[in-house]
Amino acid sequence: MENKDTIVLTRRIQLFINLDDKELIGETYKTLYQWQYACFRAANYIFTHLFLQEQIKDLFYLNDETRVKLADIKKDEDGILTTSKMNTTYQLLSKNFKGEIPMHILGSLNMTLNTNFNNERVAYLKGERSIRNYKRDIPIPFGSTDIKKWQLTEDERNFTFNLFGIPFRTYLGKDFNDKKLLLNKMLAGMVKLCTSSIQLKDNKIYLLAAFRIEKEKHSLDETVVAEAALSIDFPVIVTVGKSRYNIGSKEEFLYRRLAIQSARRRLQKAAKYNSGGKGRNKKLQAFDRFAETEKNYVNSRMHLYSRMLIDICVKHGAATLILTDQQGKEEAAKEDEFLLRNWSYSALKEKIAYKAEKAGISIIVE
Repeated sequence: MENKDTIVLTRRIQLFINLDDKELIGETYKTLYQWQYACFRAANYIFTHLFLQEQIKDLFYLNDETRVKLADIKKDEDGILTTSKMNTTYQLLSKNFKGEIPMHILGSLNMTLNTNFNNERVAYLKGERSIRNYKRDIPIPFGSTDIKKWQLTEDERNFTFNLFGIPFRTYLGKDFNDKKLLLNKMLAGMVKLCTSSIQLKDNKIYLLAAFRIEKEKHSLDETVVAEAALSIDFPVIVTVGKSRYNIGSKEEFLYRRLAIQSARRRLQKAAKYNSGGKGRNKKLQAFDRFAETEKNYVNSRMHLYSRMLIDICVKHGAATLILTDQQGKEEAAKEDEFLLRNWSYSALKEKIAYKAEKAGISIIVE
């Protein structure tokens, strides 16, 4: 049951297989991809089955007195199932995929599939959307209790854990966001890890960690509305009643980002004149570091600007935040290569959305 006082935050954390033996690492990658392929097949199989279950009433010409329910006949006299609806799909998964993949993964997958189907069921029955089609890169789900031996590394910069017998180590880098904070709170029992998943992408492994946290408690007024515009001269312009605030500036954000890009281009150009050896390798490594520097700088600015915006809303007791003309700005940015490359509208909007939800503020995008 959904708790209105909490929200679920998902964070993507890069993982490494915590082994030294390259052959074992290769075998582990192979196993993970086999599990992913099994999840792909199982998800589409079960989703199709759930849809067909809902169509049973239309497959028979029933009289008005005939009642058919997708329920356990032992609990409902009109039921046509010999067990619960959730268990019917689990039995199918067990019958068809047992031995290919750990049963706990199948259990988590079954719960996720049933939840997704129930959320979309009405739209399917009304013909408003086509049945969901899962792709081969589907994440591998697991329950929070499936993770064992969570602990900090000796340098206290990362974490190690075991999942279905596979040892993993996180890579948090300089972590300019809240990933490390959330993991520390989880270890301390302050936040709860929910059903999460492993994502395989571009031969890299990521943990999609879902944390359930309590919403912030603020005194908000339903009649107070804040309006925010994301622009170029100022990343965010906020209006609440007669008050107006400018958050950030072009000089602070854009010029700094362009300076980093310019330094990267100079290094890239210099590397072309190095035929090889340590000199060229050092320049290429520095080039990669500048790419990471730009990424971290943008991410930290987005977090700061979104936090400042929500703080202003809370200060004025605004229960609603409207992002004005945002859709138009995003469409315009797609046509402008400079804006598309340098102005992170979607990233800022995403961070505003989750911080607003955490603070109990409703958000509307115009």
